Amino acid sequence: MKYHQWLNEWLATCVKPAVKSRTLERYKAIVRLQIVPGIGGYDMAELTPFVLQKFTAELSEKYSSNTVTGIINVIKSSLTRAQKMERVATQYSDVIEYPKSTEKTVESFTRAEQKKIEQYVFNSYKPKNYGLVLCLYTGLRVGELLALEWGDIDFTHRRITVTKTCTDKWVGGVYKKVIDTPKTNSSRRIIPLPAQLVPYLKVIKKQSKSNFVISGTNGEDVSVRSYQKTFAVILKKLDIGHRGFHALRHTFATRALECGMDVKSLSGILGHKSPVVTLKRYAHSFWEHQNAMMNRIGKMLTADAAIY
Repeated sequence: MKYHQWLNEWLATCVKPAVKSRTLERYKAIVRLQIVPGIGGYDMAELTPFVLQKFTAELSEKYSSNTVTGIINVIKSSLTRAQKMERVATQYSDVIEYPKSTEKTVESFTRAEQKKIEQYVFNSYKPKNYGLVLCLYTGLRVGELLALEWGDIDFTHRRITVTKTCTDKWVGGVYKKVIDTPKTNSSRRIIPLPAQLVPYLKVIKKQSKSNFVISGTNGEDVSVRSYQKTFAVILKKLDIGHRGFHALRHTFATRALECGMDVKSLSGILGHKSPVVTLKRYAHSFWEHQNAMMNRIGKMLTADAAIY
């Protein structure tokens, strides 16, 4: 049996019944885009330690360590199951050496860049673009933003209830938006809505032809990849260096810390499992915040104290 044949069988019989739809789609994408083009044509018995490690080394030249680790995990899981189901007598995925792990750099926008993005959105008069500002002031993930419905926004009490997210599913050669449950229990949360955003959202709601807050001109669904591409085009127009969409969320967290928000409150708004996650992820921003707070305390030093 060829490895690509087993991968299709594994996805359908082992992965699909056991995971959420977005996880299945991620596995399918990894199989389709990385694994099959590289080693999918091998017979199962030909996947020797050398073949697997050589493939890992080739991946490491193209992708980050985190991406390569994700691909290796799919390979390991598929081959381990193949052995258990007697599709192969022996498999060697356990000998694969993972690439050295590196911490993801938290990328956020400067205040000047954030201002340029906001001004572009307000001057574009395209309701769909207002999602960028919403992320900048709530810390929503892109999947949470695109799954957000008008019923999730309480204008009276100014709050957003996050109960779902969305992902893209490959259907008929294109990506379609699929609504799913949140990534973790902590992702289910209520986010206070800044009063200044309410008037803009009310106007967008009146013009909207969809139950979703973010939609196309005629109310059509907006996929994650489509919205990410829109964001990339806007950054290019504004001559702002490329950042992933998640940079909007990081920017919100950075500004929140600069404004003096405590870590527990920020952790809850971001939907992190615990404040420890927030502290670790935004260590650099916390240092800047702590430094500013210490200088504020320092101002209480008696002004006319003698210096020896």
